[in-house]
Amino acid sequence: MPAVPKYIPRYTVDDYATWEGDWELWDGVAVSMSPSPFGVHQLVLFNLARELGSQLLAQKCDAVVLGEVDWIVSRDTVVRPDVVVLCGGVPEKHIETTPGFVAEVLSSSTAERDRTFKRDLYDEQGVPIYAILDPALKTVQIHRRDNDGKWNAESVADRFEITVCETCTVTVRLADLF
Repeated sequence: MPAVPKYIPRYTVDDYATWEGDWELWDGVAVSMSPSPFGVHQLVLFNLARELGSQLLAQKCDAVVLGEVDWIVSRDTVVRPDVVVLCGGVPEKHIETTPGFVAEVLSSSTAERDRTFKRDLYDEQGVPIYAILDPALKTVQIHRRDNDGKWNAESVADRFEITVCETCTVTVRLADLF
């Protein structure tokens, strides 16, 4: 058995709060989020946030759209999703409840993480809908829960529709994102 894993430092939210730079904390392991995202990544992120926000506002939905805000999942796990929809008001500090919708915009440095670790984490945390947006391929994959609570993946051809906060439905066209 290799001895290396027992010597990997383990961190908590308290440690995380003192760090400078762009980091996430995955099961006690520090994960660098550098370099920062490129322009196309940010454009897609803001296009999605604008589409969600304007439609939710028009419906007077009790929801808020936030981008790149820390979600404290547990004492040893903190992630920073690209876009989330929270039912209810804006949190005073960080997100501490499961969002109604989470989206990650792929970049070359984080794509594998978004498709594996974060997908699995969001599934475990009960996120109802998780969207993975790929600016390079101009595609969107949606993971949404069925009636049995199981996540099913679906590729989006032209547009996708999501329902958040039980009563608010938003339709997003790929042409408005990419």
